[in-house]
Amino acid sequence: MPPATPKTLYRIRPRGFCAGVVRAIEIVDLALQAYGAPIYVLHEIVHNRYVVEDLAAKGAVFVNHLEEVPAGARLIFSAHGVSPEVRRVATERKLRVIDATCPLVTKVHLEAIKFAREGYSILLIGDLEHDEVEGTSGEAPQVTTVVSSVAEADRVAVPDPRRVVYLTQTTLSQYDTAEIIARLRQRFPEIKGPPADDICYATQNRQEAVETVGRRAELVLVVGSANSANSNRLVEVAQRAGARAYLIDDENAIDAAWLDGVSRVALTAGASAPDVLVERVSRRLEALGFTSVEDVEIIPEDVRFTLPSELIPFAATR
Repeated sequence: MPPATPKTLYRIRPRGFCAGVVRAIEIVDLALQAYGAPIYVLHEIVHNRYVVEDLAAKGAVFVNHLEEVPAGARLIFSAHGVSPEVRRVATERKLRVIDATCPLVTKVHLEAIKFAREGYSILLIGDLEHDEVEGTSGEAPQVTTVVSSVAEADRVAVPDPRRVVYLTQTTLSQYDTAEIIARLRQRFPEIKGPPADDICYATQNRQEAVETVGRRAELVLVVGSANSANSNRLVEVAQRAGARAYLIDDENAIDAAWLDGVSRVALTAGASAPDVLVERVSRRLEALGFTSVEDVEIIPEDVRFTLPSELIPFAATR
C-alpha cells in the first residue's frame, strides 16, 4: 500500500504586522524605555489581544476616555487616529501626547480636511463603530456621512450632487469597497475620489495574497482578534476565493473537526497579529498532520515609517 500523501500547509506572505503597526508598537516600547511606566494609550494601540496584553505587562495603561488619564501624564494616540476634538481635550488637560497614528490614516484625515474646506460633502466608506472612522469623520463632522454598505449607498443624500467626494477606511475589503464606490458613482456621476487609493498597501497585499492562495486551499486560518477589521476582511476574501475560513486568536482556537477530510490548509494573519502567534499555529497544524510546509510569498514588502522625532534618539540606543 503506497504511503499517504502528506497534508500541506501553505504559510502565506505577506502576513501579520504592517509598517504602521510595527511603528505603533515600537512607539509604546520606546516611550516606556524613555519615560518609564505608566504610559497611557488611548484605545488599543492596535486591535490584537496578544499585543495589548504584552504591552500592558510592560507598563502601558490602555484607556477608552481621556478622563481616565491623569492631568499632565504622557499619552499615546493609537494607530487608528483621533479626531480634532480629542486633540483639543488632550491639550486642555495638558497631556504630553505622542502620536502613533499610522501615516496612511493621517493621509485620509488630510484629504477630509482639504475636501471639507473646498465645500464638498464627504461620504466616508467604512464601519461606523471603528476607531479609525470615528477619528476621520471627526475632522469635518458637519459634512461627513459614513457609508457602510451598498444599501446605505442607495439611501445616502447630499445637498449638492455635483460637490461630493468619497474617502475610505484603510482596513476595508477592497472588493466590498469597490461595490460601494460603483453604486455611489451610479447615483452621483460627478463624485470625486481621493488622489490615490485610500485602502492601505498592507491591506491590499494581504487580501490579494489570501485570494491567490485561497483558490488552492480547502481551509484558510486567519490569525487575528475578533475586533480587527482587516483580519475579518481576510476571512471574507478567503471565502470569496472558495475556501472555508476561520478567524482564530491562537493555536488553542483550532477545532480539529475543521481539518476532517482536509489536505490543504493556508495560514495567514491580520496586519495587527504578531508572527509569534503564526508560528504557534503552524506548529499546532504540523502536529495535526500538516507536515508538508510551503512558504508562499505573493507580494514582497519592505515599507517602513519614521518614528516621532522625540523617540528617534532612544531607538538608536536599542
